[in-house]
Amino acid sequence: MRDNAGMSEPTVTPPTASAAPLPATPVAPEARAAHPTRVAVVGAGAVGSTFAFSLLLSGLAAEIVLVDANARKAEGEAMDLMHAVPFAHATRVWAGDIGDAAGAAITVVTAGAAQKPGETRLDLVKRNAAILGDIVPAVARANPDGIVLVASNPVDVLAYLAWRISGLPSGRVFGSGTILDTARFRALLAEHYGVDPRSVHAYIAGEHGDSEVPVWSAANIAGMPLADFAVANGMDDDPAVLRGIFERTRDAAYEIIARKGATNYAVGAGLLRIVEAILRDQSTVLSVSSLICDYYGIDDVYLSIPTVVGRGGVERTLRLGLSAEEASGLRRSAELLKETIAGLGLDRA
Repeated sequence: MRDNAGMSEPTVTPPTASAAPLPATPVAPEARAAHPTRVAVVGAGAVGSTFAFSLLLSGLAAEIVLVDANARKAEGEAMDLMHAVPFAHATRVWAGDIGDAAGAAITVVTAGAAQKPGETRLDLVKRNAAILGDIVPAVARANPDGIVLVASNPVDVLAYLAWRISGLPSGRVFGSGTILDTARFRALLAEHYGVDPRSVHAYIAGEHGDSEVPVWSAANIAGMPLADFAVANGMDDDPAVLRGIFERTRDAAYEIIARKGATNYAVGAGLLRIVEAILRDQSTVLSVSSLICDYYGIDDVYLSIPTVVGRGGVERTLRLGLSAEEASGLRRSAELLKETIAGLGLDRA
């Protein structure tokens, strides 16, 4: 798992994974109803700050609070964002602590150690599991009624961990998943077929990482399967070319990190799209990472499939008509993630 969620790495004590979730302090309904729309961003690194900037420009939130182990970094980012307010929307932006997640509609967790060139997302798991083990219970205590959106990598494993240690319903704790991979896939397919990326409907399922699965069987342009679109437009539909498009999708983060050290713009935009679907209660179909049960033989793991996202978080997952090869690939992806989750010792006494 590759993309860098970005935050100065704090010194934390790894959590006891089997510990019961800490009790939450409830927020009075009348207080929540009167509260301006607040979004908390935990992690003021490359992804967190880029997302916060996108959020400010969108006007979706009345309040944005930045939290980071490096308080001065968070303060600097908040100051810079506040100076953009006259060009954007009337928004309160400040640097705070985990307690400021209280009353937030969504807490977006981008905190994590930076991914190094050549390092997979799964290589990050132990370092970032310790970081989230410190953050997530505190967020749940401060904001028991909010949604937790995890962007830290490896996102599928960490979103599952966040759910297990938060004590919150699974529908309100989920990860950004393959929303970025799906965007990359659509962009590259659009380039190949000569259309607007927004006219391409295609998904990457499974892990946000090396075992991800392209859902070719459901990919279409204007409702036309890709092969039909190619024939109708006199285009080449060479399987090797399409395989190369997927490989470029899968390996994009490695290429970007090798050149600039981190990915931030596209994932920031993806997080904004998820937050928009929640705050505007859009019931949008997005490839986020959520708890999967009884899905082509897959159970008790977080991975990405097309999912309806609205005001309450994950509303439902959609059962795709996968080919046998795609279903097998999804199961392999799930097994890889479950092996990594098992290494966290969540079930040990």
